[in-house]
Amino acid sequence: MIRLKASFYDNIKALREQSGMTQTELAKKLNITRASVNAWEQGLSLPSTQSVVDLAELFHVSTDTILGVNSACTLDISDLTEEQKKLVIDLVGHFYGENSKNIQ
Repeated sequence: MIRLKASFYDNIKALREQSGMTQTELAKKLNITRASVNAWEQGLSLPSTQSVVDLAELFHVSTDTILGVNSACTLDISDLTEEQKKLVIDLVGHFYGENSKNIQ
């Protein structure tokens, strides 16, 4: 949890500064107090879920970006047959096994 908080306050401050906004200006856009924005940036508190969504919309980024969650590569296999899905899953499992051998 510490990493998420640190990443969050680093991200929110960087996004705010890149947008050329002061803490007061950001607070006004979100209808919150400047003290709340300051507390987020200092790592003293975390925003509500709605505030995270509002921040993402305001800065045109994902909520994962706001929260500092590492993005993972995704693949939509919903249109594949069950046999094809199994093959993809097996192949990915094979790659993970190969990667773990190379790390050790």
